[in-house]
Amino acid sequence: MTAGTELLTVPQVMARLQIGRSAVYDLIRTHQLASITLGRARRIPAPALANLIRTRLEQEAAA
Repeated sequence: MTAGTELLTVPQVMARLQIGRSAVYDLIRTHQLASITLGRARRIPAPALANLIRTRLEQEAAA
């Protein structure tokens, strides 16, 4: 992670992907979406979200 990397909250990721809270946590739990914990707060680096989307697009194109 580079300096200035935007850290997103779970609700922000929910809104961007238009999925529910449990779906976001499932992606984190299965290591499909990288995250960090700061105290009790879970944060997702914006590049990790971009990587998830890119990977899914590549998988769809290959299918």
